[in-house]
Amino acid sequence: MRRNAQQGTASGADRLSAVTLEEFLDKLPPELTVLHDGGNGSGLLRWVEPSELEDPTPYLLDGEFLLTAGLPFVGEAGNEARVDAYVRRLVGARVGALGFGVEPYFDAVPEALVKACVRHNLTLVEVPGTVPFAAIGLEFSQLLESDNAKVFRQLADTNRQLMRAVLSARPEHELLAALVQRVPVWAVLVGADGRVRARAGTGVELSALQQILERLLGGSGPRVEMDSFDVPGSALVFGHPLRSTRDANLGALILGTDQPLTPSQNSVVSSAVGLLELLVRQRTSGSLAPSQLATALLLHPDSLVSGGARHVNGLRDLLAQSTSSTRSAPLRVVQGIKAEQGTWPAGDSPVRELLQWRRLFDTKLVEITDYGFAAVTRLKVDDALVSEVEKLGWRLVIGEATELAGLAAAYQRVTSVRSRVRNTGKSARVDDVSWSVAGLLGREAGTMLAGRLLEPLLNQEPERRDAQLAVLRSWLGENGSWDATAKVLGLHRNSVRRQIKAVAELLDADLNQAQVRAELWIALQYVDELLSAGGTAG
Repeated sequence: MRRNAQQGTASGADRLSAVTLEEFLDKLPPELTVLHDGGNGSGLLRWVEPSELEDPTPYLLDGEFLLTAGLPFVGEAGNEARVDAYVRRLVGARVGALGFGVEPYFDAVPEALVKACVRHNLTLVEVPGTVPFAAIGLEFSQLLESDNAKVFRQLADTNRQLMRAVLSARPEHELLAALVQRVPVWAVLVGADGRVRARAGTGVELSALQQILERLLGGSGPRVEMDSFDVPGSALVFGHPLRSTRDANLGALILGTDQPLTPSQNSVVSSAVGLLELLVRQRTSGSLAPSQLATALLLHPDSLVSGGARHVNGLRDLLAQSTSSTRSAPLRVVQGIKAEQGTWPAGDSPVRELLQWRRLFDTKLVEITDYGFAAVTRLKVDDALVSEVEKLGWRLVIGEATELAGLAAAYQRVTSVRSRVRNTGKSARVDDVSWSVAGLLGREAGTMLAGRLLEPLLNQEPERRDAQLAVLRSWLGENGSWDATAKVLGLHRNSVRRQIKAVAELLDADLNQAQVRAELWIALQYVDELLSAGGTAG
């Protein structure tokens, strides 16, 4: 039978507000005799409760040590059916053990009661008249208080270890390592993008956790999502969402174990979840580093060129803190352009939009712009992240890796590709772009340019169209030389002149202007592709 993460058995000091039956019996006076051992010595006891009711179960909680002097059995000790029903009710109420006081109503435990406890496997303890019930209750209270004090000390030690992990160079990794050291679980920290940020212990692969992860990242508010896997250490898998102060999902912590956690273990998990939320919130919104970086660059705009090594290193430190990276980690500029069909984040405030981009790109350096947004991130921006952003209705320009001093130039290169992404409707990486006019223009924009500039020529009969295209391409390729063009085409130079004059009139263009020639030359690079697709300017 599986129980939730808040229930379970305990051992040693991994408990809170409970002791085991075995520990309690060891502390009781030796005069007490265990007449039947129900085999539940490791079970938790909540309290010691005296009762002389015929049916005390409506007033009992799970795991209580019930004491009775046998008043319900006076005159009925030989009625095995009635005694059996009494014990059966106690077992159904999950009573931890039954203590029977042999005075003042009986001088021995009734045989029918012993048989019923053996039959239903309920621990039965004989309490002599020399040991009052009050003394048993007092012993339990003292044991519980002593045990809790020890647990609280250990919880305090654990919390100090978790706090030291938060202050380390790799806080998320160190925090998970401290967690699995104190709690018998494996743990995986997943970012809001669905990628693993840190892991400790061996458990279920991320691919198998997609359903619980979708529930964690898709819902709202604090909650615990549950699952179970037929994998060692994963009979009980549960996850906590990590949320911003505005309830935006920033990630999730997923844990796995074979045994339900004890109250003190759950307390450790709750502390870890709280600290992780602080970390992810600080990473996306709470750091003072970006404002310090902005101040330094505003007051000393030439600091990267003329500043000393100490000042530049200080800027690198602030930049690293702002992008959740190390000083030596490469950076890249990313620009986002909203596609026409994009609907996200409709209705959201600029602050929420800013926080969402910070979360996705794991950086605090994000600017909301008229075309969309620009960000500086240390992420590689892999295909999975690009696909996620595109599903939201956005397209990206992803810059190449660079360092602090190269960010401005990297931004210019990204900006130069933005029009291509807007025209093509496809994300692009600066590394993959051919640095020519045609490369920056892109196929879609190039064919559109060809169709517009050459429309009158392209709409002619194919034979005349192809002949004039060949003359125009050769003439432009030979820098307007009549003789060179005539030689290439095998025509008389006057024929070339007549053909070029006819093209100029057809296009209503002054071919003596360098800009006109340049635009026509670029358009000609896309004519074959346009014609093969069966298109013109239309």
